[in-house]
Amino acid sequence: MTAPVPSLVYTRIHHARRAPVEHAFAYRSLTWLVDVDDLPVLPRGLRWAARFRADDHFPEESWPGQTLRGRLDAHLADVGAPAIDGRVTALLSPRVAGYVFNPLSVFWCHDRVGRLRCVIAEVHNTYGGRHCYLVYPDVRGRAEVDKQFYVSPFNDVSGRYRLAVPEPDAAGRVRVAIALDRPGQPPFTATLRGAARPATTRAVLRAQLRAPLAPWLVALRIRVHGIRLWARGLHIHPRPRPSVPTRKGHVR
Repeated sequence: MTAPVPSLVYTRIHHARRAPVEHAFAYRSLTWLVDVDDLPVLPRGLRWAARFRADDHFPEESWPGQTLRGRLDAHLADVGAPAIDGRVTALLSPRVAGYVFNPLSVFWCHDRVGRLRCVIAEVHNTYGGRHCYLVYPDVRGRAEVDKQFYVSPFNDVSGRYRLAVPEPDAAGRVRVAIALDRPGQPPFTATLRGAARPATTRAVLRAQLRAPLAPWLVALRIRVHGIRLWARGLHIHPRPRPSVPTRKGHVR
């Protein structure tokens, strides 16, 4: 049994780099746990606080009227993976005040009897690019996959990710962890922990006081810490030419 949806998830996110310079930071933020077939639609006067758009996810080209489930199905077909015929729950951030930034979205994909079949970990960078890692976790929610996507200017695309992506439990506990292993270097780690709470209208209003404009602040924090690392002399790896279309965070 997993956490109810839709839910607001108040999170604590921690990043740690140990080489070639030590740098760690933690912050609180807000994300949502949703059913991709039943995305929340807030009352008209509150939609600025959370708006879910299908074309904010998956790298394939979109078309008008396409649903998030349709985009997920198209991505699985594009990578040659079996179709998913059951429920899909997702941990992701909506647009807030017209802007979205999802450093990591996680999709838990089930079959029609409720068994977890696969997990899609979708990574976005600050350049507007996105990439999906399709993994098949073990019973503890653990999986490994080669890095294939340029995320940070301070890391190239070498290395291998160790992921821990167990499903949120019935108590609403959310735990996601990623470690990037590269030869001869200590791992770079990122963790997300949080607690899911029902997404009532009152809770959405309260969230804007507790974690206002969450995606704006996440993008700002990443840039601030990037400047700090650059100022400490960390080597910058040139960004490769994008191989898939990129998206902008602002409303077109």
